[in-house]
Amino acid sequence: MVRRVAVVGAGVSGLAATKCCLEEGLEPTCFEQSEDIGGLWRYTEQAEEGRASIYRTVFTNSCKEMMCYSDFPFPDDHPNYMHNARLQHYICKYAKHFDLLRHIRFKTLVTKVKKRPDFSVTGQWEVVTQRDGKEETAVFDAVMVCSGHHVYPNLPLAEFPGIQKFKGCYFHSREYKEPEKFRGKKVLVVGLGNSGCDIAVELSTVASQVYLSSRSGSWVMSRVWDNGYPWDMLIITRFRTWLGNILPRALSDWLYVRGMNRFFKHENFGLMPLNKTSRKEPVFNDDLPGRIACGVVVMKPNVKEFRETSVLFQDGTVQDDVDVVVFATGYGYSYPFMEDDSIIKSRDNQVTLYKGILPPRLEKPTMAVIGLVQSLGPIIPTADLQCRWAVKVFQGRWIGMYGNSTTLQTDYITYMDELASAIGVKPNVLKLLLTDPQLALEVLFGPCSPYQFRLMGPGKWSGARKAILTQWDRTLR
Repeated sequence: MVRRVAVVGAGVSGLAATKCCLEEGLEPTCFEQSEDIGGLWRYTEQAEEGRASIYRTVFTNSCKEMMCYSDFPFPDDHPNYMHNARLQHYICKYAKHFDLLRHIRFKTLVTKVKKRPDFSVTGQWEVVTQRDGKEETAVFDAVMVCSGHHVYPNLPLAEFPGIQKFKGCYFHSREYKEPEKFRGKKVLVVGLGNSGCDIAVELSTVASQVYLSSRSGSWVMSRVWDNGYPWDMLIITRFRTWLGNILPRALSDWLYVRGMNRFFKHENFGLMPLNKTSRKEPVFNDDLPGRIACGVVVMKPNVKEFRETSVLFQDGTVQDDVDVVVFATGYGYSYPFMEDDSIIKSRDNQVTLYKGILPPRLEKPTMAVIGLVQSLGPIIPTADLQCRWAVKVFQGRWIGMYGNSTTLQTDYITYMDELASAIGVKPNVLKLLLTDPQLALEVLFGPCSPYQFRLMGPGKWSGARKAILTQWDRTLR
């Protein structure tokens, strides 16, 4: 029987894990190496070792109705997209509301997680922690890994010939905090993800010139969509997902590309993804097309070679007098506390988990990795539902699910419904049509907001119906 659960990390996933354990009558102990909760969203002036790091001006890409915890809406007066400080404030309110802080051990680093000798019988783990230089070992019945994946920068310098000769300064985007010290400089940003685009746009207000280099292009979306409504409330709906699944692939791809090009033609801006129909996560940036149109950000292909003060690109063009290079080249997955790294990682450093949560090669399903899946949906409700699912698995409510493992990229609603079905919390639209047609129509055609997974079944929340029927009011407010 699982009773004691170790939770690694007190970010948005770790808090959800702690709360889910408490709701199911388990005893969670959450270990957090810093002195506060919030993980990625807690801004610090310097990047801290072993912790995610954000720049001062990070805003959310998901709107408040789509990204909240499923039983804890944002206050009415909050804007639809939030600055990191405001989101951090919400996270603190959530922790306080559900009385989670007393289960968290701050300034405590998890240094080792290993199977106990009798693991195949008990499924228990030995967790070694360090605080104030003192080491402590404890035994837990299950472990929830909530340490995130924006911690260990991926800086593939070997892929950039000549970088050692380059006389300017270069660093990973993890080190970037604010633009002022780059005033008047020529800056090259490598990488067309969310960080690369944000940093390029922000630097373009102070730098003499910004170049943005991309290997494969990307779809760039605005947070503000049709009629000024948040993109995700219009796009992430059950009806659209159903339509996308039944339409022929060619038609679905054509509609997708057409939708992505509705505000500007990516080809004309040098942004077109090499694989046009790739559904990989788009980039959210309201200002990039305008900055390119004004010439203060210039799009460039992949870097071929660095020279002392210049950069040669794949198309043969050379850019002289480059002062600074920011590598926005993403992050790698690392679990330095796992004694047996292969439990979570498989060949080629890939992470492969059943339902994006359970390491597939365990004799007992008593470890869950939370918050690793990537979809077009928000991370908070995804982590919340993953935790609810994982805790049920720990308790042996339903097993018999060991089969193929799924990789990390997934369709948001399809994935959420899979987890929700397994634990009996997926909204039954047909039943609702008969009993509550107004709600049924909002669930089917409206945004697939997190409250939908609190309408019925275990963990049902009495405020879910009202939250769904008033979500547009809060958005307009």
